[in-house]
Amino acid sequence: MSELPVTARPRPRAFWADVRFLLGIALVVVSVAGVWFVVAAARQTAPVFAAARTITPGQAVDADDLRVVEVALGQLEESYASPATLRPDAVATRTITAGELVPQDAVGDAARARSTTIVVHSATAVPAAVAAGSDVELWAAPQRERGVYETPRILVPSATVVSVDRDETMMGSGGTAVELVIARADVAAALAAVTDGSSLSIVPTSGGTP
Repeated sequence: MSELPVTARPRPRAFWADVRFLLGIALVVVSVAGVWFVVAAARQTAPVFAAARTITPGQAVDADDLRVVEVALGQLEESYASPATLRPDAVATRTITAGELVPQDAVGDAARARSTTIVVHSATAVPAAVAAGSDVELWAAPQRERGVYETPRILVPSATVVSVDRDETMMGSGGTAVELVIARADVAAALAAVTDGSSLSIVPTSGGTP
């Protein structure tokens, strides 16, 4: 009886030659690299400015008003003022609260400032909540005759407080002295009210302080 020929079985493919195995290795490598990239990017910080104190519109911004902080901002880095971008003659274009990172659009060229500061004496008590950075209205009651005033009206609808001097011991203070930032367009009316003896009052807008 003749023997049947023995058929040789093919050798099994090595597992490392399997396409699926190689694809899996590639996915692991890509995943690890992606995680490393994200972690590395998160650790990259840049020096930007934060307000050391509340800065009001129109105020010159110098080194005493700022402190440098290292922050991971990524693509937003260019949106904030830094030692490399801040101009020496910069002024605040809006209120920047203490501790806030300083946006680029919150500081501008002094020559282009559209606001200025004046000091007025409020004939009425200034609320305790009113402080540097508060948004207020300036009201005026024109003097009809000595001691007689007309109905108060809003003279400056939007102003920002720079400082409040509540020292009532000052001679001839005529009430609490409040330094305000107002638009240049409102300066003439405000100064006229001061010089003609109008009774001025500081009224906080909704929200009081920032």
